[in-house]
This record gives sequence, C-alpha cells and structure tokens, in this order.
Amino acid sequence: MIKINVKDYGTMTFELDWNNAPNSCANFVELARNGFYEGLIFHRIIKGFMIQGGWGLYKKRELDYSIKGEFRSNGVDNKLLHDRGVLSMARTMVKDSATSQFFVMHQKAPHLDGEYAAFGKMLEGFDVLDKIAGLRTDGRDFPYNPPVIESVEVIDEPVVEVQKIRPAK
Repeated sequence: MIKINVKDYGTMTFELDWNNAPNSCANFVELARNGFYEGLIFHRIIKGFMIQGGWGLYKKRELDYSIKGEFRSNGVDNKLLHDRGVLSMARTMVKDSATSQFFVMHQKAPHLDGEYAAFGKMLEGFDVLDKIAGLRTDGRDFPYNPPVIESVEVIDEPVVEVQKIRPAK
C-alpha cells in the first residue's frame, strides 16, 4: 500500500498491483522510498480524465533510466483497467519510456487499457482526487496553483529490484 500526501488537499491511498505490473510497482516504490516525489507537483490536470504527477516546474528531476511498460500493446497481459482511481505510469509515445511520472484516473478511460501500465487502485481519497481534478488550468492543462506532493509513504511493500532498461531520453 502507498499513501500520496498532497499539501492542503489530503491523502490518497492505493493498493499496488504487483501481479499485473511488478516492475512499475518496484520503480514507483523505489522512487518513493528515496524521497523522489517530495515537493513535486501534479502538473497536468484534466477534469473527467486524470491528474498527472511526478514532475515539478521548480524542482524538475531527471532519471537516467526508463522501464518497460507493462501493457498489452507492449507484450504484457496487464488486466488492470483504467477505471476511476486507477494509478498508471505516464510515458511518451515510446512504449518503454516510463520513468517517474504517473497519473490517477479521475474517470474511466477504456481507450488507455492495453496502452499504459496500470499498477494500482485507489482505496481511499476520492474526495482528494475530485478536488485536484476540479482545479482551474491553462490551455496546456497546467494548474494555475499546482498541488504539491508532500510525501509518498510506502507501507508493507516488498523491496524488489527495478528492471532498468536504458537511459531515459
């Protein structure tokens, strides 16, 4: 289980799905344990779709690796669907380009199933998700007052080596 604590908004709690996306889970847990997400923001918000975090305008951090995306069009049978509250890895158009960015589904988006690595489900904090999803944004979906991730707590998750595949671009 993980808890994403968002300054002035509250906490979202997730159960990770190690069966469907073990490498995405391991990557997220390793970054969280190392304090990577502290002070970063939710930088892309689309009400009725998703909120995306793991990057910061003032504290941009780059990783020197990427991971293989665990989804059907990349050869992995990930059965976790992109329903409301699902946690998934963000990436570029390159299938193996996931690094630190993640998104939380505000509403169901079946067009993402099989195309992005879903790796967890929200247990609590839907009110926090709704508050963040309702923020005003500019034309690029960037919030005028970006919500800050205070911390990501890891609770009873295994230590698993991340399969890092190549330098991130």
